[in-house]
Amino acid sequence: MANPSFVYNPPMTPYLDILYQDEDMVVAHKPSGLLSVPGKALEHRDSLISRVNRVYPTATVVHRLDMATSGILVLALNKDSHRHISKQFELRQTKKRYFARVHGHVEQGSGEVNLPLICDWPNRPKQMVDFERGKKAVTHFDVIERTLDEKERPYSLVALYPITGRSHQLRVHMLALGHPILGDRLYAHEEALSMAPRLQLHAESLSFSHPTLGHWLHFNVTIPFSPYCPPPLSERIE
Repeated sequence: MANPSFVYNPPMTPYLDILYQDEDMVVAHKPSGLLSVPGKALEHRDSLISRVNRVYPTATVVHRLDMATSGILVLALNKDSHRHISKQFELRQTKKRYFARVHGHVEQGSGEVNLPLICDWPNRPKQMVDFERGKKAVTHFDVIERTLDEKERPYSLVALYPITGRSHQLRVHMLALGHPILGDRLYAHEEALSMAPRLQLHAESLSFSHPTLGHWLHFNVTIPFSPYCPPPLSERIE
């Protein structure tokens, strides 16, 4: 296992950050360090869905974020809404944008990472690139800035647009480029790990169609590890 010394200590403040709620769904801001759904062990029962269910008992998880990743998560409040929103994720009709601080200066201003992924079973939950058995995984990226930290160590702020939604996709794709995400306990080398107290990955924007009303909904939350204020996701030129 890749996490033999892992101790779960989920943040308690704020206990629950609801961005939006109506009869069909809840949109929440999940903090870094909180599981999206409960783990198998008793000490891993606390999660975003567990907290949401205290207020909205019918809520179900439509998609997930890694425990260490912060950002926007959608939960459905009825079966029809769950089916409708899940289908949008499955058909890649949603629009998602993440931001990450990665080690080093990414030379290419923008680009695509197209590397298939599979579970690295002996080292689970880690994933790895595998061209023979891996599932298709595609990420687009834009470099926002290249700078140095207070110790003159280089890093880049990048916007990430996952086309597919594989487990750990953004973390492994950045690693494959030679730029692991800062603070990543699973994939970062020693220097990149020491440059941040948490994984520097944040699900900043999410857009999708309302499951019953049909109009588009747009949500965004401030990047917790950068002062950068991005333009609306809809303004990005493909």
